Amino acid sequence: MVPVVELSDIAHVYVTDREASLAVEGIQLKVEPGEFISLVGPSGCGKTTILSVIAGLLQPSKGTAYVNGKPVNGPSPEVGYMLQQDYLFPWRTIMDNALIGLELTERLNPESRGIVQSLLKEMGLGESGNLYPAQLSGGMRQRVALVRTLATDPGLLLLDEPFSALDYQTKLQLEDLIVETLKERGKTAILVTHDLSEAIAMSDRVMLLNRNPGRIHRMFNIPENIRRVQPFFARKEPGFNELFHEIWGEMQTIGKE
Repeated sequence: MVPVVELSDIAHVYVTDREASLAVEGIQLKVEPGEFISLVGPSGCGKTTILSVIAGLLQPSKGTAYVNGKPVNGPSPEVGYMLQQDYLFPWRTIMDNALIGLELTERLNPESRGIVQSLLKEMGLGESGNLYPAQLSGGMRQRVALVRTLATDPGLLLLDEPFSALDYQTKLQLEDLIVETLKERGKTAILVTHDLSEAIAMSDRVMLLNRNPGRIHRMFNIPENIRRVQPFFARKEPGFNELFHEIWGEMQTIGKE
């Protein structure tokens, strides 16, 4: 089976007028269909750089990124990207914001519009289509951003700290919603987060990165009993706290290097 994502010896250097900075080096990764992978590590370890390479927003200085067996040469409708900020257009209704990806890819038609309407209902936004972003809470806006991302039916979702600006209760609700939604649709996902408990609760595997430059320090496989339950309940599963402290200990070691 062809991996959804394959990174082959990825390295990237950011160059400015004054200096060159090696952000990541020697990144090797395969993500299989339906997997949920989280990237964690200290600030500056290149997590977002890796997502940008996979999304085709950044051409790596070395190595090749593949999505569904094909080299990444630029953005693709096969890949959806959800960010910390929802970036909804304030002058467009919720429905119109959710439809924008379909408009840009020239796939907007009555059938695809109906699918988006169904997605909004699933997210508890069925009555919000005619409202504007300013009329919604932060959590509801992020649900709209998720619908917008799913509307074009990408097989791979890249999630760059999508919950970090939300209150804790809303964050937990969205964790459950996203995991359930992606599993139901057979999607593959890669999450960047600073929240270690979030990474463990949502993922099949957690990849810990070193910094300066970012390299893979260690990959952690999440036990089956944690993976099979919703993220909210995963935190109460046997072995969760032990795994949290194991990864946390590794992160502390990295911080002292």
